[in-house]
Amino acid sequence: LGPVWSRPTIFGHGVPFRFPSTGDTGPGLTGPGRALVRECNALRIMIDLSHLTEQGFWDVAKLSDAPLVATHSNAHAIAPSSRNLSDRQLRAIGDSGGMAGLNFATCFLREDGRESPGMTLDPVKRHIEHMLKLAGEDHVGLGSDYDGATTPQDIGGVEGLPVLIAAMRDMGLGEALIAKIAHGNWLRLLERTWGA
Repeated sequence: LGPVWSRPTIFGHGVPFRFPSTGDTGPGLTGPGRALVRECNALRIMIDLSHLTEQGFWDVAKLSDAPLVATHSNAHAIAPSSRNLSDRQLRAIGDSGGMAGLNFATCFLREDGRESPGMTLDPVKRHIEHMLKLAGEDHVGLGSDYDGATTPQDIGGVEGLPVLIAAMRDMGLGEALIAKIAHGNWLRLLERTWGA
């Protein structure tokens, strides 16, 4: 459940789309937002932190006993978009047993923040490498964001995922790790959250 979408709601403040910018763009959760986090924990509903401000992220981290999840956010150290995760956030996700999903939107992948489908997959590889280093190999997956985002033309839609898998092989990632990133880590998290 995403309590916000880059705009304020009754539950909290969303991080506006800014480049370059940190995610520290305003307040976090409201009173109803804190109540929502507690209720989601009780019902075993994952909370998606991708569109929350950085303060909102830390508010959830303080309140929640569930794994921290950002379903479609990249590494701020590689592309300084307000929507991307700081190194501290990536570590917290890994430490909580959560997940960071690699977003395919070019404006969150490129170091210059441009929406340009003609990009190579080199920035994608850099994000994967950085996210693996900080969150850990059990806490990184695919987060696509196909619904209206400009994606690298080599990936395009879901039909381009084999190209991304090949790029991970080119990085020297083994088949077991690629399987974790492609689906295994998400399945593990869902089983942990919902119960097997």
